[in-house]
Amino acid sequence: MKFICDGLVLSDAAVTVSKACSTKTTTPVLECIKIGAQNDVVTLLAYDGEISIEKKIKADVLEEGEICVNGRFFSDFIGKVSGMNVVISTGDKGLEIRYEDSESFMQALPASEFPSIKGEAGEEYFEVKEAALKALISKTVFCCATDESRPILKGCLLETEGGKLHATALDGYRMAVSQCEAAGGNGNVKIVCPARTLTEISRMLEGGDETLKIYVAKNMLFVSVDDTVLTSRLYTGEFVNKSNIFPPAFSTQFCVSRAELIESVERASVLIRGDKNNLIIFEVKGGNILITANSEIGNVSECVKGEMSGKELKIAMNGKFMLDALKALDEDKVKLSFNTPIAPFTLENKDSQESSYLILPVRTTA
Repeated sequence: MKFICDGLVLSDAAVTVSKACSTKTTTPVLECIKIGAQNDVVTLLAYDGEISIEKKIKADVLEEGEICVNGRFFSDFIGKVSGMNVVISTGDKGLEIRYEDSESFMQALPASEFPSIKGEAGEEYFEVKEAALKALISKTVFCCATDESRPILKGCLLETEGGKLHATALDGYRMAVSQCEAAGGNGNVKIVCPARTLTEISRMLEGGDETLKIYVAKNMLFVSVDDTVLTSRLYTGEFVNKSNIFPPAFSTQFCVSRAELIESVERASVLIRGDKNNLIIFEVKGGNILITANSEIGNVSECVKGEMSGKELKIAMNGKFMLDALKALDEDKVKLSFNTPIAPFTLENKDSQESSYLILPVRTTA
C-alpha cells in the first residue's frame, strides 16, 4: 500500500475515527485504525466492539492495500505533520510515514486480523434536523449513568411518536426528559442508544438545517454524515418508565432568573469543591431562595429573589446536578417545583416544557 495525501485531511480523518478505538482491551487490533487504499480513496475504520466509525478521504493512491496501526499513536503523530503532504506506505518495518525530507515508522498489524463490520442500513428509520438532534443530545446525555451496575442506564431512550423525538436519560440520582420535532420516518421507533454513540454523532454534526436520517436494524444503529459512517450496537432490555417517576403534582413552585441562580450556585460550589455530595441547601421562603453551603474552607449564604407559590421548604441537593440542569435549560426564567425535603424535585423552563430535569435531594441529619 502506498498513497499521498494532505496531512491536514488525513489528520482530521484519523482524529474522527480514533474515537472508536478501544482503550481497554486485550485484543490489540481493536486499538487500531484499519487503513485501506483503493481507487484514489483512502478508508479509515476503527471498531471497539460497540461503535465503529468509518471515514473516506481523497488521496493519490500509488499502490492499493490495507493495514492496521495503533489509532491513538497514529492520529497524534499525523496531527504533528498536518501542515505537509504525507506519503503513507507499508514496508518491512510496518507503516512508513514520509513528510518533506523525513520519514518515520510505526508497528502495524495485518488487516486480516481486523474484525468484520456488518453495518448495513435497515429498513426502519427516523429523520431529524441536525441542529435539533445536536441540541437534544446536549440536553440529556449528561444524565446517563457511567458505571456498569445497570448497563442499560448508560444509554439514552429515544422514541418517535406523534411527530416528536423524545429522549430520556437517568443515572439513579437525576433524570433528563427532552423532545424535539421529528422530520419524518416510517413508523414509531423505540431504542436505547449508548451515550457515547450519541456524543460521537453530535461531534459529526455541523448543527445546521440539514435533515439527518438514522437507520435502526437488529439492535444496531446506522448513521451517515458526509463521508463518515457510524455504526453502533444498541442496548437491549426494559428501560425505566419515566411516567412512574415524575410527581403528578407539587406543593411548592418557584420561578427565578436562570442566570442569577447559576451565578449563586456556582459561587456556593467553590467552597464545597471536592465534597462527595457537592452539598448545597435551598431554603424557599417568602419569595426568596436562601442558598447556603458549608465546608471546612468556609461558608456561603446568598439570597436570590423570585416568584413563589405554595408552602415554604428547606431542601439539600447536589450542587453539580443543579448546575448541569440549569445550564441545559435555555430560557431567562426557570421554574423549580418541590414537594417535601426528601421527595424528588424538578427544573424546567418557565414557558416551554420541552425539557424537564428531575433530581433526588440529599438527606441530611440536620
